[in-house]
Order: sequence, then C-alpha cells, then structure tokens
Amino acid sequence: MRLVVVSGRSGSGKSTALHLLEDNGFYCIDNLPAGLLPELANQAKNHHTQLPKVAVSIDARNLPSDLARFPELLRQVRASGIQCDVLFLAATDEVLIKRFSETRRKHPLTDENLSLPEAIAQELELLAPIIDLASLKVDTSHLTLYQLRDELKQRLLTNQGQGVSIQVQSFGFKRGVPVDADLVFDVRCLPNPYWKPELRPFSGRDEEIRTYLDALPEVEDMYQDIYQFLRKWLPRYAAGERSYMTVAIGCTGGHHRSVYIAERLVRELASHTKNLLLRHRDLH
Repeated sequence: MRLVVVSGRSGSGKSTALHLLEDNGFYCIDNLPAGLLPELANQAKNHHTQLPKVAVSIDARNLPSDLARFPELLRQVRASGIQCDVLFLAATDEVLIKRFSETRRKHPLTDENLSLPEAIAQELELLAPIIDLASLKVDTSHLTLYQLRDELKQRLLTNQGQGVSIQVQSFGFKRGVPVDADLVFDVRCLPNPYWKPELRPFSGRDEEIRTYLDALPEVEDMYQDIYQFLRKWLPRYAAGERSYMTVAIGCTGGHHRSVYIAERLVRELASHTKNLLLRHRDLH
C-alpha cells in the first residue's frame, strides 16, 4: 500500500492536495491526530486490497506534543514496510497573510492574544519536525489552484517507481528564492540580455536569447560547472532515500539567463537521468 502524509502551513493549499489525491483513488482523512498514524497505517496494510492508497492531513491543529513525536511515528510506519511520502506545502508569510485577509478565514492558532502574523510564525515552529522529514516540499506562493494541482500530479502521481523525481526550476530572485528548493544556483553574475533593448522582449526559451548566451565564454563556463556538478552528484542523491528533489536556477527576473540554463540542463541531462521535470516559476 501507499500512504501520503499531507502537511503544511494553513492557507498553503492542503485542502487542494487532499482533494486531488481523493480524485485519484486515495482514501483521505483530514486532520488526523498524529499519534494515530501507526495504527491507521497498520489497519490499512491489513486491508490493503480495500485501501491500497491512503492520504492523511497532519498539521498545526494537532497537539504540539503529537507533532513533536512525528519523527518517531513516521519511523514506525516505514519500519512496517509501508511506502510513506510526506508532502509539505509552504508559502511566504506575506502570501499567507494576504490569503487569510482576502478569504476572511480564521487561522487555527489565532486568538485574542495572538495576531495573524504571530500565529503564522508560531505554526512554522510547531511544524518543524514534519518539515525536516518532508519527502517533497512545494512552494505555493506563486501557484494558482490549477497550477498546484498540475504540479502535484506531476510530482506525486506520475512516474511512480522510476526513481527520484527531479525538478529543474528557473526563478527570479526579485520574487524570492523558492522555499522548496534543495539546490540553488545563482547565475546573476552572467551578462543580462535584459539590458539589450532588442533582446528584452524574448525569454530564455527563444532562439534570440540562446544565440546571444551561447556566444559568451563565461556563460559556457558557468553552465559546464553546474552541469558537471549535477552529473556527478544527482546519482548520489538518487541512491539515497530521497524520492523528490528540486534544483533551482535563479537570475534577477527569471526570464532570460535562468530559463536558458534550466532548459539546457534538462535537455542534456535527459539522456542519462530519469524522471526529469522542468518548471519556469516566473516566466509568465
């Protein structure tokens, strides 16, 4: 059987994730007390023909003492031979505050003594034991509901059993570093096509930008350094217990240099790396 634990900060998209999993054949339970996780896993395992796929939400609505025990509870589940992935959904404080303000929903930790920003900060502390053990982290700050569903379909539901799922993602530093990135490469030191008026309208996916950057020796040097690093170390990550990994390439705006490098990496890594995904966070 397969078990997925969905966690994350309030307002980050946990309900969307659970609905997606339910639509794809998972038996879903929202707000499971963490202490019940091993017993639920054993029950589902004993009835695996009826419950081959189970997803549960465990978040800050739990008792703090149960959240602190999560590493041991997860170890028990995995020791019983059950495949258990931990999905953690994150977003920046600013985005979460905006979402709660727009929906006028109450944060589960707010009260007369705790403001919304304080509750969001406290929630992150409570969830630290889960964050540290997350198999897959997804930053929903810049994702629409439909983009989040597509991202989770690709990462959680596609190509299961084909080894570690590796996503190469371009981004712009001016909108912040993706909180779900495992490796971050900064390519802002390279010449920026943005300052060429004739190139500004194009992106790193266009021939005009590729031709310009291909001709610069420093771009080739940077690319080869990143490419050789990933060629050497991605197999080591894949050989470990990781199921998901995000490699983030950042430039200033996320339109030219990072897109060019990310596109080229995926194109050239694909011949010897399985289960590769490409995403341009800020291109549009």
